[in-house]
Amino acid sequence: MTSPAPRVPIPKHGVDYRGKVVLAPMVRSGELPSRLLALKYSADLVWGPETVDRSLIGCTRYANPHLQTIDFTRPTANGISQSQIDQLPPEQRHQALIYRIHPARESARLIFQLGTSRPDTAVAAAKLVARDVAGIDVNSGCPKPFSMKGGMGAALLKDPDRLCAILRALVTEVGQVYEIGISVKIRILDTPEETRALVERLVKTGITGLTVHCRTTPMRPRERAIREQLRMIAGVCREAGIACVMNGDVENREHAQALMEEFGVDGAMIATAAEKNPSCFRTKEEGSLLDWREVVAEYVKTALEVHNKWGNTKFLLGQMIPGKQSVYRPVSQSKSYEDVVKALELKSLLDMARAVDQALQIRPKEFKVESKKRPNGVPNLTSNAKRNKEDTSGVSEAIDSSEGISHGFPTAMTPSGSSVPALSV
Repeated sequence: MTSPAPRVPIPKHGVDYRGKVVLAPMVRSGELPSRLLALKYSADLVWGPETVDRSLIGCTRYANPHLQTIDFTRPTANGISQSQIDQLPPEQRHQALIYRIHPARESARLIFQLGTSRPDTAVAAAKLVARDVAGIDVNSGCPKPFSMKGGMGAALLKDPDRLCAILRALVTEVGQVYEIGISVKIRILDTPEETRALVERLVKTGITGLTVHCRTTPMRPRERAIREQLRMIAGVCREAGIACVMNGDVENREHAQALMEEFGVDGAMIATAAEKNPSCFRTKEEGSLLDWREVVAEYVKTALEVHNKWGNTKFLLGQMIPGKQSVYRPVSQSKSYEDVVKALELKSLLDMARAVDQALQIRPKEFKVESKKRPNGVPNLTSNAKRNKEDTSGVSEAIDSSEGISHGFPTAMTPSGSSVPALSV
């Protein structure tokens, strides 16, 4: 009689990835309202967008009593030097929002993905958020030049000594201290032998989970995911007692469960399909995929509830509304929450939209010059006049951090608005 496979213990405040269908880490598409909507529609866990350690170090953790959120903010230069910022009284420093968490609605199911190239900065950044999340995941799969030139993302796949050192430091100094899980997300390497050698090293670092994106670093998102190595990777993880999650071309919960059964993996991530319609996490019993109109209405409501950055909300609506629908154009031309609520005929949200526009200092175009001057003593945690201007000034791109997808838009879609970049896998 064979003995059962061992399992690495799940820490007290951590979460087991086994049996889970989860939201993948995605730039712009992994901000707070997207995560909350995925959870509402039955995602088991959600990964936040990859955040670079250097952008988090130096942040202030702020318990926002108005939104019931935890906000990580830092002073932004806004054209002046750091020494000048330090001389200003706190109430006059503009605060850039780096990350926002809703503890009551997501903390126990939120995995924070970290972009890093050094054990010391990884630990310093992870300690800031560790008590507010269920786990820390290291991104070692991003193929984008910015990430790789900094020694982060997929560059770590070629430097396994450094990657293992980062993971061991996080396990010892963060995971064990805060009793949360540490995990890693990788891509497959060119040969099964190379991938096996890497995975065999990673599972010995003390991590509780490993996610594999079934593409090599040079592969583009339109290239079909390669799953031939999955059984081998799952087997290595199983022998070590580590949960193995797959990522790449997963369409919905039913498809995820079929792939988990076929390849013997423990869980699956959904990326692009969830960006377009997060109700893809729903079971057959729940009715599976909802109509886009219902999902969009719920997304707008959620974005308003958490004062999501206007540019990010507008970008996501561009993904969720089919391009041939009559409302697509007026939504793409909208310049405020009030505009978009009117375009979508969500009358019940109109008062809330106006209130949020005022709170975020979103102004019609003709008032933007005046809106650049804010009264002293009014800190702005979520937006600024410069970013509002960018909301209507051209084409932007979104990086699907799990599948490397770059979406170009002919309409005025904008990034999420952090003054400090948050890269993604």
